[in-house]
Amino acid sequence: MFSKEIKEQLSKVLSKMKNNVNIIYFTQEYECSVCKDTKEFVTEFSQMSDKIKLEVKDFVKDDKLREKYNVDKVPAIIILDKDGIDYGIKYYGPPAGYEINSFIVTLIEMSGIVEDYSDDIEKQIKNIDKDIHIQVFVSLQCPYCPPAVITAHKLAQKNNKIKADMIESSVFPHLANKYSVNGVPKIIINEKYSLEGAQPVEEFLKLIKKI
Repeated sequence: MFSKEIKEQLSKVLSKMKNNVNIIYFTQEYECSVCKDTKEFVTEFSQMSDKIKLEVKDFVKDDKLREKYNVDKVPAIIILDKDGIDYGIKYYGPPAGYEINSFIVTLIEMSGIVEDYSDDIEKQIKNIDKDIHIQVFVSLQCPYCPPAVITAHKLAQKNNKIKADMIESSVFPHLANKYSVNGVPKIIINEKYSLEGAQPVEEFLKLIKKI
């Protein structure tokens, strides 16, 4: 899937990781046209760094684990820190194409290298005390989507009240239709509020304050 040259480039970038990161990949054999390719993607990707630990689980057979991590569709990628702590960070669909950029950044940040926002923004994030669910709809051909995914995942990492999913629109067309996704990135917060386009963290926080 990855050429030798690309593997070398990715390995160099991933060498920045500080601590181990655990990935749990949920798949199933039937009724999932992209599960096999996504498994190949995460398997090859995880081999590019000895700090990435991958577990592959079956969506049907491993139902207790699926319920533990609130996984409701496949393919699903859960990213946990070195201690196996779940921050509510998920990828539904392959993090390929442009989304490989958000995948790399999220892995590096989950390894313990986190870039902080300004003191004011950090305070606003810390003060969020309501359950927040962010869904970022993307296309793998969208160059503006990774920053939205990175912001959502960073918010989840900084406050355990926040959960954040990347959702690949073409893999889950019924969800794209449900949320009227006509362009990407489209950001849905708590099923009620939405943002379109590559928005800064301040815009995420403005909507969260309305909830």
